[in-house]
Amino acid sequence: MDRKSIVILVICIGLLFAWGPLVKWFFPPIPAPATTTQTPPGATNQALTGTNQPATQTAGTNQPVAAGAFTATPEFIANKEIPEQLLVITNDNARYTFTSHGGGLKEVQLIHYPETVSTRHQKTPPTNDLATLNTSSGPPVFAVLGDKALQGDGVFKLTQTNGGVRAEKTLTNGLTLTKDFQIGTNYLVTASLQLQNRSKQPLAVPGRELMIGTATPMGPQDNGLAMSVMWYNGSKTESVSPTWFNTNTTTLLVIPRTPTTEYRAGNNNVFWASAQNQFFTLATMPEKPAQSIVVDKVDLPSPSPEEIESNPRTVLHPVGLQASLYYPGEVLAPGQIVTNQYNLFAGPKEQRTLAKLGEQFHNNIDLVMGFGGWFGPISKGLLASMNWLHQSLGLNYGLIIILITVIIKLIFWPLTRASTRSMKRMQELQPQIKALQEKYKDDPQKLSQKQWEFWKKNKVNPLGGCLPMLLQIPVFFGFFGMLRSAIELRGAQFLWIKDLSQPDTVFILPFLGHHIPINPMPLIMGASQFWQTSMTPPSAGMDPGQQKMMRYLPLVMVLFLYNYSAGLALYWTVSNLLTILQTRLTKTKPPGAVATVPVPVAPQKKKK
Repeated sequence: MDRKSIVILVICIGLLFAWGPLVKWFFPPIPAPATTTQTPPGATNQALTGTNQPATQTAGTNQPVAAGAFTATPEFIANKEIPEQLLVITNDNARYTFTSHGGGLKEVQLIHYPETVSTRHQKTPPTNDLATLNTSSGPPVFAVLGDKALQGDGVFKLTQTNGGVRAEKTLTNGLTLTKDFQIGTNYLVTASLQLQNRSKQPLAVPGRELMIGTATPMGPQDNGLAMSVMWYNGSKTESVSPTWFNTNTTTLLVIPRTPTTEYRAGNNNVFWASAQNQFFTLATMPEKPAQSIVVDKVDLPSPSPEEIESNPRTVLHPVGLQASLYYPGEVLAPGQIVTNQYNLFAGPKEQRTLAKLGEQFHNNIDLVMGFGGWFGPISKGLLASMNWLHQSLGLNYGLIIILITVIIKLIFWPLTRASTRSMKRMQELQPQIKALQEKYKDDPQKLSQKQWEFWKKNKVNPLGGCLPMLLQIPVFFGFFGMLRSAIELRGAQFLWIKDLSQPDTVFILPFLGHHIPINPMPLIMGASQFWQTSMTPPSAGMDPGQQKMMRYLPLVMVLFLYNYSAGLALYWTVSNLLTILQTRLTKTKPPGAVATVPVPVAPQKKKK
């Protein structure tokens, strides 16, 4: 590779990482248009008031609301002048705080999981706070949002029951809202919402939203890339991340568009919905599917100057994803009661626990792990193997990752050995291949036919060198998916690594106003891959320029995995070292008779 090609390669890699800032520079965000909910005159006064006229809808039946009935999420109402009443219930796993403002679950603190995991590059030690779900100051879980007359002043009466909490509120029109919460095991909470018409005339209840929680970052340094709202439609999951609300869609092309302020989806098929970050989730499972799901991007409180000074990687403008279930309007007859039942999982994303709940409720709730798609079964198998080895051997999770990598290499050992020998054999046959290329350079079809005949006579498969790599790609992506969601690795230490689920940053280097993290494990991985590439025989037919280009691929892998989990870089490093060892141990068979091909000789000119 000449100097010009190297410069072009470096520029391409730089543009790859500067793509996001360049898009924001050339295509600044377009201000979102103001959205207002227009209500016909008199609709607010008539929505929740009785009438002597015959009802136009069948009492107690859910009627679909016309598209566009709501153009913005209703505002959460809570009278701040009325003191907030809190009830706290604690069991072996979590601490549940209920609030009278909204009559719901304000937050859930997980007793066995800290808020942050210590790292060496932090100037100040981590806090003793617990990992908390729904930490924003927004609506509590199971708050009812809708018309102002439906919420009233937003203040409920809380009473503690046997192992649970009840929230009650009666509106001036005779509608009573009653919520019952029962704390269970395995981070499970059962809840019910009851609407009762205590008036003597039919009561029109408008469409409403039921809050299921806000997905928030795990700490000040969490950039929210793993945060999302996921929902299940009965056959597959759909996910919404903060990037969905961006101004531009940045794939291969930049497509400017108006900022999207709200996500709405579903058609009476929302079987469950989850507001989650990388390791924790608030998953609401209604007994009957909800009509649709609503997701809004919300701004969270900015970090304090002390937090920014203690860690330069603190996110300056954190955001969250607020999710709710939408239910259409209905008419309640006098004395009629409508009740909706729910199961809420508020806890860590543990595959074993979620799989048991999925079998119990028959709803595949374990898909919140993100183990869907082609590589999902591989991720599940790797996670189950890692946990089984950890319980059986009692080894550190770092050693378990190394052990699993060794087992995978032993399984692929015969294929890799055959591949190495095939590549070396192809290298020995290069003079004959070049002779064929020279002889049939004007007839590509004939050249292809003769090459295959030549390889067949010499018992060589030109694709044999690629087969082991192709088979290991699913394993790599399975490892990637497993390490991204496995809470077992959160806080797991190995050598200098303080947390195998995060980058192994040892210190941060200030450079031209920026802060560059120094992560040793991806650098070691890149060095091992350079070593492996230098030992691998080149593929047949590859010109010297392409061979030199392949040597720079490890640099791309380092840049790709630099800020991912140290556990993934550890797996890739051990895999590279084992491949190097296998290459040294593999011996090529003694070369046999090689089918020869006559080399064309240019005719000599006669001398005068």
